[in-house]
Amino acid sequence: MKSKFISVSINLALAAIVLAVGLVGFWGGNAAAVSYENDVLYYCGDENSANVSLTFNVYEGTDNVLKILDILDEYNAKATFFIGGAWADDNIDAVREIYARGHELGSHGYFHKDHSKMSKAANTEEIRPSVKLLEMIIGQKINLFAPPSGAFSENTINACAEMNLKVIMWSRDTIDWRDKDVKLLVGRATNNLKAGEIILLHPKAQTVKALPEILNYIREHGLNAVTVSQNIGE
Repeated sequence: MKSKFISVSINLALAAIVLAVGLVGFWGGNAAAVSYENDVLYYCGDENSANVSLTFNVYEGTDNVLKILDILDEYNAKATFFIGGAWADDNIDAVREIYARGHELGSHGYFHKDHSKMSKAANTEEIRPSVKLLEMIIGQKINLFAPPSGAFSENTINACAEMNLKVIMWSRDTIDWRDKDVKLLVGRATNNLKAGEIILLHPKAQTVKALPEILNYIREHGLNAVTVSQNIGE
């Protein structure tokens, strides 16, 4: 009953957030545009460190998310989970579990839209509710956004800059959402892996199988799996 009450309360609060964001978009704003040179967009972290980052984009696969958390614990590794608002709304306990295990959360938008085709106001209307929802669930400020499918435009960059969000891309894409060959995924994640790199993953069954090999490689090559914020020096 308590869990249901919390869920209803969050949904009501979210509705208020969406309405408020919509009004902002309707009335417009006078904030100056922010250019790409404002340290908003990241494809990798500190190349002079011994750190790399595993990122998981989550809109599905709750059971696999929990399996991934157990594997990360086994290797004493930390990761960043970019959470879709639609998934978070239905998986509040899982979101809290990710955070409780010491991992970082970022926004992956609310409905997995193509941000490259959206106005700045539309980008804001899609991203801000997801950020506010995650903040309400874990009680911690959200500072990162990863655009679905890596699709963004200057409107996305400017919207995120105004919301004080870093836009996070990747240096390696395992394409695990499409390919099921575990060896292929491990190779994409680890071949000639260098410090500062950001590896993109998803909560798929094949990813769960590949993850121990990826983490073994990281450990054996003197690298540390850390959150994106730690990797980029935030």
